[in-house]
Amino acid sequence: MVIMTMTSSRAFLPVLERIAEEIGRTPGRGRPADYIPALAACDPRSFGMAVAELDGTVYGVGDWRQPFSTQSITKVFTLALDLAREGDELWEHVGREPSGNPFNSLVQLEYEQGIPRNPFINAGALVVTDRLQTRTGDAAGELLAFLRAESGNPALDFDKGVAESESRHGDRNAALAHFMASYGNIDNDIPALLDQYFRQCSVAASCADLALATTFLARHGIRADGTRLLTRSQAKQVNAVMLTCGTYDAAGEFAYRVGLPGKSGVGGGIIAVVPGRCALSVWSPGLDERGNSVAGVAALDRFTTLTGLSVF
Repeated sequence: MVIMTMTSSRAFLPVLERIAEEIGRTPGRGRPADYIPALAACDPRSFGMAVAELDGTVYGVGDWRQPFSTQSITKVFTLALDLAREGDELWEHVGREPSGNPFNSLVQLEYEQGIPRNPFINAGALVVTDRLQTRTGDAAGELLAFLRAESGNPALDFDKGVAESESRHGDRNAALAHFMASYGNIDNDIPALLDQYFRQCSVAASCADLALATTFLARHGIRADGTRLLTRSQAKQVNAVMLTCGTYDAAGEFAYRVGLPGKSGVGGGIIAVVPGRCALSVWSPGLDERGNSVAGVAALDRFTTLTGLSVF
């Protein structure tokens, strides 16, 4: 395989077009998340991919302008928003290690005294949302305002149908929150926290929106308007946790194949970061058994192979 030297921004588009063509010929795209009824009807053959450069230039192919349910992808942005406010104190309440268990597992919480392994499993994301809620009074609203500003899309919004669907099937998340509260690791009332969490996961956004919104991590913590959200060290921390924990219990395989910090969601989306260069987003709703987009992982694998852009 010949690596394409990225001497020009325009080189991204031919790479994306080649990837889309290859993905289109690939059989076996996985299955949409059927345990969230609002997601079960998605077409697993849908595919979109976008790359956003540091200056906000964005390129895409396929269904890259089609909004989809972001789900756990938003955990990255909530983490950044809270880390910017409280700094290292956050890490006293949530760890930074891969879990090795399913994203909604209760197993580790008991013998680790209510401290979730990382901020991207459901328990960890609930802790981060809880802490952001305490500091802002509206964690989901703070997240939405950030995504609108960074993507340049004021029409971004919550999908009420998805949020209601998750709420109706949210017993496991409620159990996680109550269990952590019993260890003193949750501050807010559980029903209010769950409402914030389900709204956060219901944000609908496109590959273009998410690639642009993620670019602050490629800029080492600097937002689209030039202001700094995270210190360079904090941006490194978020990228590091994405690399080791961002794709559920398949993070090792993702690092091996893709070689970039990434975060997936069961809506079929994945974001990824090339520090100092660009941010990517890919969407295809067919999932593997671990909850990651089959075509999405394959597309990011091809991107780093064709371009040579990787953290390794």
